[in-house]
Amino acid sequence: MSGLSLNPTDRAILNLLEEGRCTPSYIAQETDYTRGNVQNRLLRLVEHGYVRQLGCGLYELVEDPREESSNGT
Repeated sequence: MSGLSLNPTDRAILNLLEEGRCTPSYIAQETDYTRGNVQNRLLRLVEHGYVRQLGCGLYELVEDPREESSNGT
């Protein structure tokens, strides 16, 4: 998948999701980004198929877009 430029918020979210499932509130607390900003970026990551929403506010990593960019694709 292409078309999503990763910003620092995305990278922080991906770092936490790499460790396991997270909620937007937890990510916001751990990163000092606002919950709204985290939620917005999570929705974009879901749209692009990198993250999946499992239920009420719980997200998990499906595919790491950072791996694509390091492979040159």
